[in-house]
Amino acid sequence: MIMNSIDGAVNKIHGIIPPMFTPLSGQDDLDVDGLGRLIEHMLAGGVHGLFILGTTGQALSLSNRLRRELIDCTCRLVHGRVPVLVGITDTSLVESVSLAQHAARSGADAVVTSAPPYYPIGQPELVDYIRNLAERLPLPLLLYNMPTHTKVKFGLETIQRVMELECIAGIKDSSGDMVYFNRLLALHSQRPDWSFLMGPEELLAQALYMGADGGVNGGANLCPRLYVEMYEAALANDRARVVKLQDSILQISGKLYGVGRHPSSLMKGIGCALSGLGICSDTLALPYRRFDTPERIQLQNALAEMGITAAEPWPHVSLEVK
Repeated sequence: MIMNSIDGAVNKIHGIIPPMFTPLSGQDDLDVDGLGRLIEHMLAGGVHGLFILGTTGQALSLSNRLRRELIDCTCRLVHGRVPVLVGITDTSLVESVSLAQHAARSGADAVVTSAPPYYPIGQPELVDYIRNLAERLPLPLLLYNMPTHTKVKFGLETIQRVMELECIAGIKDSSGDMVYFNRLLALHSQRPDWSFLMGPEELLAQALYMGADGGVNGGANLCPRLYVEMYEAALANDRARVVKLQDSILQISGKLYGVGRHPSSLMKGIGCALSGLGICSDTLALPYRRFDTPERIQLQNALAEMGITAAEPWPHVSLEVK
């Protein structure tokens, strides 16, 4: 939950919250100018918040020092205009708590964690971990279901057990399993203040109509207004407009994320596109490397084909419904 500074009311985390790409100028160097341009680009598109140090932001490939610098710079540049959510996922609970404390001091609004990666853990262990983490946090906590990266998902019984913890504000689901997501939404009556957010943008329209509170979608780094318009169209129950906007989102997914040969192509595609538009550097932290020339040319051709330019940053689509 995010506290409203005017009347103390609780506002749910909602809307389009891009998982921000982390602009780097070197292996342990932040592209600060590019970071500023990227933040202003997304805020100009009307996003409802920013999520830093997630999967798209290469969080676990960054040094602890660099992660803290990114938190400081982002909070300073955003300056309270939208909520800032900070990923604190780590193999060490102590490091997660330390990062959360730094985020609170810097002015962040909430923190986000997946299950700790590397060692597969059981659901009772996951419940215990989240309880121990939550009681040490200075900020609201959003859970992040990412089983492809962590080897374990937040089981439905686990979610029910941690719902008793008031400091947990909701969950972002990146499993791509719509049956699971629908069952998550069925738990809404137990915690109506919780936020249920969709990760994969290919499922954004469906999730919003099922009752999701918003999306944490990588393509909103590049075309923030497109995703915000999708969210607004779904709220207005404008189905014809939603269909057209979702088609544009699928163009981004199909033509940009499919460049390259490895699972990291989504992250590389977003970075390369941002670089091509002159927003920020697409340098990546090892073990990842940005696209080579053939892939860069392919991606730039895809941007041109979709009409994505710095001046008009979303695919051409007729928004007039006949």
